[in-house]
Amino acid sequence: MPAIPADAIRVADVAARLGASVRGDAERLIRGVASLASATISDLAYFSGNRRGIQPGKTSAGVVLCRVKDQEALPSSSVLILVSNPQSAFVDVLEWLFPRPEASKRVDPSASVHPDAHLADDVTVGPYAVIGSGCQIGSGARIGPGCILGEGVSIGSDTELIARVTVMNHCVIGARCVIQPGAVIGSDGFGLVNEHGKWRRVPQLGRVVIGDDVDIGANTTIDRGALDDTRIDDGAKLDNLIQIAHNVEIGAHSAIAGCAGLAGSSVVGKYCTLGGGVGLAGHLTLADGVHITGMSMVTRSIRQPGVYSAGTPLDTNENWHKNAARFKQLERIVHRVQVLETDLNSLRKKDEENP
Repeated sequence: MPAIPADAIRVADVAARLGASVRGDAERLIRGVASLASATISDLAYFSGNRRGIQPGKTSAGVVLCRVKDQEALPSSSVLILVSNPQSAFVDVLEWLFPRPEASKRVDPSASVHPDAHLADDVTVGPYAVIGSGCQIGSGARIGPGCILGEGVSIGSDTELIARVTVMNHCVIGARCVIQPGAVIGSDGFGLVNEHGKWRRVPQLGRVVIGDDVDIGANTTIDRGALDDTRIDDGAKLDNLIQIAHNVEIGAHSAIAGCAGLAGSSVVGKYCTLGGGVGLAGHLTLADGVHITGMSMVTRSIRQPGVYSAGTPLDTNENWHKNAARFKQLERIVHRVQVLETDLNSLRKKDEENP
């Protein structure tokens, strides 16, 4: 459980910063932050409503951020800070108590920066980073250890490449983005043409263009477009280990969980969510506000907002095998039902003709 940098902080100070009211002892001291399940009497936690496995009445947390309507679910021993959105308020507290480390605002001597690159005066470049010819890096940007920027890359102000991020030639990344270690942006898309039984590689000449306030997780790969650009719009959030193929477009403020795979030229609208392991076939479109649950395979365009699922839920191996066998019989069963319906309709017609 992380301890706060100061020795302790009063509940009253946290509440004042959030503009919130307090139920209980406003002078109680907070020395750490923790989850509701693992918090102790000296910790701050939050409760945002009943979720599977959470038992708010059994928490030992000394201080809890919660909504007014949820306060009766928490023990009387906890001091409550009453807010409208506990999770968001908890993030506010974390950003206050655990501020981002100050940047060095210097280029490490071991880094390689091409003379033609243009870096704002307050850019930080970590050890062994490589910055290619013609790169443009905005004010306050941080290029972490081992990052590689190809020719003509553009990085917006206050964007951070944590470590070992590779950004290939001419790709564009907006302002205030955070890109986690191992991400590769602008690798060649899987463009192939079959000629006389052999695969021939198609040159990938587009870019990757990423908007502002985009987060990209560790070891996620985003392929450059074949001719047009692959685009990730403002505020999109991508988890770890995601594959974004060439010419994909992801709309503003959409979020994609880990291990998802988006095939070439698929388009995801604004404010969409894709659960872990979701697969999108190529050349399809998801409307704004589409939500796909985890491990679903999407093979057709979705034109209306809503929640969509595919696949079968987990079952015992014995039941799964039985149902898999039945699935193969569906065509025969449908045919039998159609025959039975035809026979039944004939009998009904005879009854009507001969009452």
